[in-house]
Amino acid sequence: MSFWKKLFGGGSDGGSDAPAKPVSSAEHKGFTIEARPYKEGGQFQVAGVIAKGEGEARKEHKFIRADRFPSVEEAADFALMKGRQIVDQQGDRVFD
Repeated sequence: MSFWKKLFGGGSDGGSDAPAKPVSSAEHKGFTIEARPYKEGGQFQVAGVIAKGEGEARKEHKFIRADRFPSVEEAADFALMKGRQIVDQQGDRVFD
């Protein structure tokens, strides 16, 4: 059960070591990409959010990759790179 709590953020402590705020962020082709790596198995799991718009019109797509890195900075850099790749490949379809 803890795997599912971590994956979907359940539980009283937020379900994982994922930061509530992004570690880093970048703008790419009108999208905001936020790197949100979290600690898993002694390393940092690559995760992030791709967003577009503001307020109630804001759309978000969360992603988690299998890749893990020894430092949060490396995981954040990789998450931003993967986020750019997702935007380049899917554009607005990422929100479908």
